[in-house]
This record gives sequence, C-alpha cells and structure tokens, in this order.
Amino acid sequence: MQVTMCPERAIMEHVTSRWGVLVLNALSNGEAWRFSELRRELELASEKMLTQTLRTLERDGFVHREVYPVIPPHVEYSLTPLGKGAANHLVALAHWIAANQPEVTQAQERYDAS
Repeated sequence: MQVTMCPERAIMEHVTSRWGVLVLNALSNGEAWRFSELRRELELASEKMLTQTLRTLERDGFVHREVYPVIPPHVEYSLTPLGKGAANHLVALAHWIAANQPEVTQAQERYDAS
C-alpha cells in the first residue's frame, strides 16, 4: 500500500527545509537577488541544492524568477506576494528563536547534565 503525502505537508516541507528557510529569509528584504548573490549569501549551499530549492519554491508560487534577455543571461529571484507572507512568518519565528535562545540553551544544558 502506497501512502500519499497531503499537499499541506509537502508545502510545509518545501518552506521549512534547510535551504527553503534560508532562501526565503534572504529574499525577505524585498530586493531581487541574482543567483550568484544568493549563492554567496548561503555559503554552504551547493549550486545544485540552491537551484533545486529555487525551482521548488518557484513551482509552489513563493519565488518569482525574472530572466532578462541579455548576454550573458541575467536572472533575478524575488518573492511573490505568497512568498512574502510565508517569509514574514519565518522571519517572526527567527526573531522568536533569537530572543529565546538563552532559555533554550539553559534547558539543553540541564537536560545534558541529568
């Protein structure tokens, strides 16, 4: 028997994947980014992983890909209105994590000591 994933879960996995979160966070400043700029920003992301993540987020309607007909090719990525909504929630979560990090670290230390 094959178990199919519900659409919401698949979208959640795309948005909350390691690279999905980082791409949405980088693009959340409202500017358009070139691929090479995103690659530098996300230092550890391979070209292949960044390409896959951008394609997935574009397919889901979170990222807009603009291709300019120049030589060499010029491509920019930005958030769609849907992507901005998702990014706002991720940025809020990131702020919450930063504000509560000391408490989480203390809980981890207490757990590790027991």
